[in-house]
Amino acid sequence: MCGRFTLIQVEKIPERFDVKVLGEVNLRKRYNISPDQPVPIVFQESPNKLEEMIWGFIPHWAKERPKERPINARAESLLEKAMFKDSFLKRRCLVPSDGFYEWKKVGKEKIPYYIKMKDNSLFAFAGIYDIWISSEGKPIKTFTIITTEPNELIKKIHERMPVILSKEDEKIWVNKEEKDVNKLLSLLKPYPADEMEAYPVSKKVNNPQNDSEDLINPLKIFYLGRQNKLDL
Repeated sequence: MCGRFTLIQVEKIPERFDVKVLGEVNLRKRYNISPDQPVPIVFQESPNKLEEMIWGFIPHWAKERPKERPINARAESLLEKAMFKDSFLKRRCLVPSDGFYEWKKVGKEKIPYYIKMKDNSLFAFAGIYDIWISSEGKPIKTFTIITTEPNELIKKIHERMPVILSKEDEKIWVNKEEKDVNKLLSLLKPYPADEMEAYPVSKKVNNPQNDSEDLINPLKIFYLGRQNKLDL
């Protein structure tokens, strides 16, 4: 699963993803992006464009705004779920990020971990989006992040991980002309563990109102007066 992530290197987004920014996209540093918040999303409209969408998927055919809106979609069932199938085939997107959080159960506690690339680079989650029209006639654009089985690193923390695409696969994923379902599904695989790193962080990240740089600082754990690293 993916329930929180960061987008700190916002100044690099236009060049990294070769995008045209639409409207008033708020490109500010984000250390704790949470569900129901607007997020800059890359989608293909020749050339690629960047626009804010709400995290929490609403299919275009929904009669009313649902109380529970999926923030994740399992790669294995995209074609089986009516909610996601049409968007998977027609409305795929990239979700820019430079790190995300997962929670590891340790005894009775859940310890948050921050996970990122070893070189601190920007990357993209594979996402799908849709446009729902409210009762007032307002278009509401929403998205969800696709998840898959964990790699060897994430497996020690959580049973799922978000799909992170390689740069080459990003172009294929958002290409509207790409109709090969098997090819698209083959992109939804665990990212190489040897390019990533993870470490425990403060439980302050549990509160979506907290959004500061110290959230991604490594956690110092003290036990019986001794400072220890929390081993994966």
